[in-house]
Amino acid sequence: MSKPKAPRRVAANEAMASNTSIRSTPTKINLVAELIRGKSAAQALADLTFCRRRVAKDVKKVLQAAIANAENNHNLDVDRLYVAQATTGRALQMKRFMARGRGRSTRIEKWFSNITIVVREREQKAAKAEKPTEAKTAEAKKTTRKSAASKKEAA
Repeated sequence: MSKPKAPRRVAANEAMASNTSIRSTPTKINLVAELIRGKSAAQALADLTFCRRRVAKDVKKVLQAAIANAENNHNLDVDRLYVAQATTGRALQMKRFMARGRGRSTRIEKWFSNITIVVREREQKAAKAEKPTEAKTAEAKKTTRKSAASKKEAA
């Protein structure tokens, strides 16, 4: 017998994509992630396309992967997707040394980061209630006049 299937990490109306080794610091990636949180997928892609930060290119690739996962693996409607979560975190750290004056050295830390993007499908809006027609509004006015007149007579 094989092991039981692992439960899904996201809900049925969500899809996820991640990259675990982006060569940038988590704070720089988080600045770009803040731009797209809560926006529709199409708007987030447009914002990342024209963002001037170098990391935006890597974040855009992860967002495109999440959208592709939603469409192909989970059969979600691409037009109704929005960025539900965009989280960043620390990954490994390369340590290098740079020669300094008087025979000393300084440690240089080169950070790698993780990013995880979760896209969710928006709920369909409920059908709006019908506007009252002129006939219905005329009837309503008559009934209110009658009830007001009966109240005056009762008083």
